[in-house]
Amino acid sequence: MSSDFEGYEQDFAVLTAEITSKIARVPRLPPDEKKQMVANVEKQFEEAKELLEQMDLEVREIPPQSRGMYSNRMRSYKQEMGKLETDFKRSRIAYSDEVRNELLGDDGNSSENQRAHLLDNTERLERSSRRLEAGYQIAVETEQIGQEMLENLSHDREKIQRARERLRETDANLGKSSRVLTGMLRR
Repeated sequence: MSSDFEGYEQDFAVLTAEITSKIARVPRLPPDEKKQMVANVEKQFEEAKELLEQMDLEVREIPPQSRGMYSNRMRSYKQEMGKLETDFKRSRIAYSDEVRNELLGDDGNSSENQRAHLLDNTERLERSSRRLEAGYQIAVETEQIGQEMLENLSHDREKIQRARERLRETDANLGKSSRVLTGMLRR
């Protein structure tokens, strides 16, 4: 199982390295090549997301006692994907800014401030979304653990009730035998 996961990890590492290098080249390319590069990077993002899904499925098949290490890796890979997507958005914005500035001859100082503000807000929203998603995952895991505990407690309760019933039967039998022995002693 871990060999499949490690194979996916290697593929993911190669793919993210390619994406990173292409993102860095996007702003410096001529317009036609930029369009092709953007489309290529978008396809690679889809491949990377599919790899993450495969890795996630592999992690779910791991026994719970050894799942923690792989879950931590998955979190870091998902964070890396988020960072790459943010970098890609910025690269595309820089690309669209260059085209707009070429067409309009605009220096864009005030729009730069607005754009920076919008990017900051977008990042905050993404961070909040990730936090909410993490909180939801924790709630789901907590619910599962609680459900398992309730099932265990229910089984323990049944065992205790059966033991208590046996104890009552034994007590009743001891009472009967005590009366029989007392009666035998009187005779």
